[in-house]
Amino acid sequence: MSVPDEDARVIPISAAPSYTDEPEPLAKLLAFLRRRVSGDYDVDEFGYDAELTDKVVLELIRPLYHHWFRVETAELNNIPEEGGALVVANHSGTLPVDALMLQVALHDEAGRALRLLGADLVYQLPLLSHLSRKTGHTLACREDADRLLRKGELVGVFPEGFKGVGKPFSQRYKLQRFGRGGFVASAIRAGAPIVPTAIVGAEEIYPKLGDLKFLARLLGLPYLPITPFFPLLGPLGLVPLPSKWMIEFGEPIRTDHYEPSAADDPMLVFNLTDHVREVIQQLLNELRLRRGPAFPPFL
Repeated sequence: MSVPDEDARVIPISAAPSYTDEPEPLAKLLAFLRRRVSGDYDVDEFGYDAELTDKVVLELIRPLYHHWFRVETAELNNIPEEGGALVVANHSGTLPVDALMLQVALHDEAGRALRLLGADLVYQLPLLSHLSRKTGHTLACREDADRLLRKGELVGVFPEGFKGVGKPFSQRYKLQRFGRGGFVASAIRAGAPIVPTAIVGAEEIYPKLGDLKFLARLLGLPYLPITPFFPLLGPLGLVPLPSKWMIEFGEPIRTDHYEPSAADDPMLVFNLTDHVREVIQQLLNELRLRRGPAFPPFL
């Protein structure tokens, strides 16, 4: 009978590696699927599904953010760590890809979910309407904006609307009209700061050279663009060009020193709206110079 070597190590059965355990990523995936199937997940009163947004939707577009557009952010310290605030940004790019990139930037780098206010058209399309609600977007109306800000949410708005996202390439980085300033009135009523935001890079992803107006009207769209590659290359023309992106968050503009009733003063609202527009335009001009070429060599 042999005697065990004194130096031999005895590994307890409980400490031995198990080859039946599920790999961690697979276990997380299965747990996620079980929650979705059983309905064991939360949505808020607007239909926002935080888990679906982070684990599925943003995960799908993060490669665009990091590797295709190589987005850089600046002055994230101007985003409040908590409490309601209104992020006001320029809009461009023919398709609203800038909204998605802004959402990733604030979620991943500032740790805050962005609740975007969308145009009526978004909520007239059944599938897009449902997905928008799930990812935290809601209709760009006074009631929804006020409720979100009073709940302490970070709300995003693009006051240029379709005028900005659909403008021709020759007018790139020139802000369009900001409308009636409804976003400013909502910020005043909630006493929430306004964060002017500049996005450089989206203008070059689909350079709009023309517009198929007759077909756009037929399809009920605000425009149907002609770009260097669409419709010439068909579906391939929908691949965005890999322009270099930069997003800068300006110094917050306070509104808490106004009484909520000041939101009903049209002249005050107009002047503050115009001021926000001027700040964003200045940020755009400076950021565009810092960015340099839209298509720098890949390293």
